[in-house]
Amino acid sequence: MSYDIERYLNVRKAYGASFDSEGERLAFLLDIVRVPQVWTLDEAGAWPEQRTFYDERVTFVSWSPERDELVFGMDEGGDERTQFFRLDAADGTVSALTETPESKHRWGGWSHDGERFAFASNRRNEAVFDVYVQARDEAGDDATLVHEGDGWLSLGGWSPDDDRLIVYEAHSSFDHDLHVLDLESCDLTHLTPETDDVRYRSTEWAPDGDALYLVTDEGSDTLYLARLDHDTREIDVVEDGGQWNVDGVALDDETGRLAYSRNVDGYTELTVGELVNETDIDEFPDPDLPGGVCGGVDFGPDAERFAITANGDATNPNVYVVDVETGEAERWTDAPTAGIPRESFRESELVRVESSGVDGSRQSDRGPVTDETLEVPGFFTLPEVADAGETPVVVDIHGGPASQRRPSFNGVKQYFLNRGYAVFEPNVRGSSGYGREYTHLDDVHKRMDSVADVKACVEWLCDHPAVDPDRIVAKGGSYGGFMVLACLTEYPDLWAAGVDIVGIANFVTFLENTGDWRRELREAEYGSLDDDREFLAEISPINNIENIEAPLFVLHGENDPRVPVGEAEQIADRAVDQGVPVRTLIFEDEGHGFTKLENRIEAYSAIADFLDEHV
Repeated sequence: MSYDIERYLNVRKAYGASFDSEGERLAFLLDIVRVPQVWTLDEAGAWPEQRTFYDERVTFVSWSPERDELVFGMDEGGDERTQFFRLDAADGTVSALTETPESKHRWGGWSHDGERFAFASNRRNEAVFDVYVQARDEAGDDATLVHEGDGWLSLGGWSPDDDRLIVYEAHSSFDHDLHVLDLESCDLTHLTPETDDVRYRSTEWAPDGDALYLVTDEGSDTLYLARLDHDTREIDVVEDGGQWNVDGVALDDETGRLAYSRNVDGYTELTVGELVNETDIDEFPDPDLPGGVCGGVDFGPDAERFAITANGDATNPNVYVVDVETGEAERWTDAPTAGIPRESFRESELVRVESSGVDGSRQSDRGPVTDETLEVPGFFTLPEVADAGETPVVVDIHGGPASQRRPSFNGVKQYFLNRGYAVFEPNVRGSSGYGREYTHLDDVHKRMDSVADVKACVEWLCDHPAVDPDRIVAKGGSYGGFMVLACLTEYPDLWAAGVDIVGIANFVTFLENTGDWRRELREAEYGSLDDDREFLAEISPINNIENIEAPLFVLHGENDPRVPVGEAEQIADRAVDQGVPVRTLIFEDEGHGFTKLENRIEAYSAIADFLDEHV
C-alpha cells in the first residue's frame, strides 16, 4: 500500500516525560498537533490531556518536585532562544518566567524543595553564558545572577541539600570541564583536571553530595561510568565502556538507584540497578523495551519506577514506565501511526564499508594523507520490493559532525522506502559512538577524509545486486548539508542528485556569521579563521562549484541561528551560474531544521517531486 508524505509526517512521537510529585501522572511532549506541545496523562492507556496550545514548538517540560505545576520551554520560529513558562496544572494558567526574547536560556532543573530553579543564559553577553537562580513565583528579569561565565556553560543539577550547582563548561565537543558552584558564597570550584580533549557529561549528584557520577573518557578511548570525588578529585571507574561508549546515567540522589545506557553499534543496552557502595552496583533485571534505542530516564518518587522513551527503525517513539526491580515495562502513551500499519515499517541492516580516506592525488596540499584503512559503519535499508539493479538509493548523511545515525524511527525515511528507494545512513569518520580516536579522524585538515568515506560507501552500494548505480542521491542536513555539497563537488560523477538542508556552503562565511555563542566550539572542530582561513576556503564547496554536475535542491530556515541562511543563498546562486538545475526553498518561520507540520509537508513533498524529476 502506498501512502503520501503527509501520512508519514503524521506518524506521531511522544517523548520527554516527567513524573509529577506524587508519581501518579506524567507530563510529556507530543506532536499530534502541528508542533510539539505539553500533554499530561493519569495512567497507562488513558486519553491524554493537552495542556499547551501554541503555534511554536515546546522544547521541554519539567514537573515541580513538590507542587502541581510545570515549567516548559518554547522558542519562536526555530530561533533557539528558549524562554521559560510556568503552567499551573490545576487551572491551566500559564505565566512567563523569562522575558528576554533576544537571549537563550538553558534549563538547569528544580531545587528539591521546588522553590527555585536554575538556568544558564547569554542575556548579559550574547557570546557567553552566565548562571542564574530564580524563585518559582518570580518572573521577567527577577532572576539572580550567581555566576558570570566567560564561555559555553550549562548546568547539571542541584546538590541534595540545594546549596550547590554542577556547572558544565564546553570548550569544544570533546573538551569539557566540570565545576561546582556554591550558591551562598558564589565560589566556583574546578573539579576536573587541566587536560584538553576529555569529555565529562551526564552528571548526577551522589546521594551524600560528596561526589558526582558521570560519564567520561578521561584516560580512555570510549566513555565509561565514573565517580568523581569532590575532595580528592579522583575519578574511579564504576562501569567500563570497553569497546563501546556508556552514553549517559540517571541517578536518584535519595535512593542511589540508577540507570545507565551503553551505545553498542548504535543500539541501546540499558542497565538498571542500585549503588551498594561508591563504585559497585546491584543490578536489577534488564527492562523489557521495544525497538532498539531508548533514553530520557525520569525517576518517580522513591525511584520505584521510571519513565523512558523507546523507539526503533519500525517503532515510533512512545513513553514507557518501567518497574525498577522487575524490569517490567508498560507503555503509557499511544502515539498514532496515521493509519499506516506498523508492520509495514522497514528495519535496517547494520553493515560495514572499508575506506582509506583521501588518496594522495586528491589530497593536494590539504594536509597529511591518511594511510589507515578503516571500517565505516552504516545502516542500510531496502524497500519491500527491490528489483535487481533497479533500486535507487538515498545516502542520508548525519550532521554534527560529532553525531551518530542510530536505528531510530524516521517517518521521512519510511516514506522513501515506501516509494521504492533504499536508504543508506553512514557513520563516517568523525561520528560519535565509536571511540574518541574515530571521532577525531576528520578534525581540521582531515576533513575531506570523511567525504571520501561517503565515496567508499557509494562504491559499496554500486556493487550491491539490488542497487541502480546511476540513481544514487546525496541528502543531509546541517553539517550533513556540507557533506552533500562536498560530495557533489569532490566526486561529481557518483551522484544523480543532491539535497542540501540547512547546510554549510562556505566555512569562512559560516564561522563569521554563526552565533557568537558557538563560534569557538565550531572552530575547535573545523579550524579557526585566524589560523586556517586558507584551508577552510579551499575545502568549501562554494569554491569548488565548477565541479558540480548533479541537480541540487537547497532548503533552509530564515531564522537559523547556527547555519545562517546566507549559506543556502550563496550556494544556490553560484550553482545556477554554473548551469546546474537548482531548486531553492526558504521558510521564513523556521530555524535550523523544520518543526512546523505544514512546513515539513511542503519541504518533503517538494523533495519527493524533485527526486521524481531527476532520479
